[in-house]
Amino acid sequence: MVGQIYVEKLTPPIITYPHGIIFIAGAGQTGTVHSVIISPHTPSNLLTLRSQNFLTTPDGRQGWASYFLEHGYTVYLTDQPERGRSPWLPGTGSMVAFSTRDIESLFTATAAYNLWPQARLHTQWPGSGRASEDPVFDAFFATQVQLQSDRLISEANNAKAYTALMDRIGPAYLLTHSQAGAYGWRVGDARPGLVKGIVALEPSGPPFENAFPFEGRERTWGITDLEVVYEPSAGPNATDLETVTVPAVDANHTACIIQAEPAKRLSNLAEVPVLIVTSEASFHAPYDYCTVEYLRQAGVNVTFLDLPKAGIYGNGHMMFMERNNVEIAMKIRDWLEATVTVAFPS
Repeated sequence: MVGQIYVEKLTPPIITYPHGIIFIAGAGQTGTVHSVIISPHTPSNLLTLRSQNFLTTPDGRQGWASYFLEHGYTVYLTDQPERGRSPWLPGTGSMVAFSTRDIESLFTATAAYNLWPQARLHTQWPGSGRASEDPVFDAFFATQVQLQSDRLISEANNAKAYTALMDRIGPAYLLTHSQAGAYGWRVGDARPGLVKGIVALEPSGPPFENAFPFEGRERTWGITDLEVVYEPSAGPNATDLETVTVPAVDANHTACIIQAEPAKRLSNLAEVPVLIVTSEASFHAPYDYCTVEYLRQAGVNVTFLDLPKAGIYGNGHMMFMERNNVEIAMKIRDWLEATVTVAFPS
């Protein structure tokens, strides 16, 4: 069998809200990884147990899955197809993995590398973020796994698997991170009546054309590589999507590619409330606003939680693991409860 996903359902003692949250991790991550580490940076070479990503943090604090469980949400922790506990069949595409330098420069020690304008603002990683000196880095890096290198295989498998999960469990919220952002749009497009809301943490972007640290043309359909529904039709392989480039808002941001007017409407996604969350110091900070504007232009109801504008500073791309992760989770919970969540009667 190929394309299957591992799903772990966590149920709170008292279910307060009728719809659960499906967590879909980004590239190189799983829903939760149990890792036993013998670290040269751990005193006396002690074994260190880390159960992390969304369940806890690399330094052992409460993670987002625990936070939302505590507040009455059923949580679904998942591993993407061909990732972690969702087996890969050798010969189906190929696997790649991140190096320690990749992790340091993009996620944990961005200020030291300073590769984009906001990188120097990163202060919330719970350690030095360096492979040569940080047991928290070791704990995080031990949980990184290989991922499918063919993005078309990955998007097709993820869209199919998570749509099947929605069909099985019924209405729920999607919480996606990074690479998984495109998969959330595909599932919302396929099942707008079941996806009650999408929380997209720095979703894959910007529309159509990569920005640093990636290069080249991607996301033929604006926000996805594979088809989503537009009205009027975008044509075969999105050949009827006409675009224009608008200038960057300032020197610290990128230019944006949006639709030429009159814009086509993302008619299915327009039925799904969306929250996009972007941190102050991430490599997404220069361009996530382009994704927000693209979705709004296409008729999607998007709230943009730009963390520094909300008074939350210093976060990188792995915001849900960082020192102030609960403060960010509170903002997301506020949005859920103000926008889409209906509680059971008390």
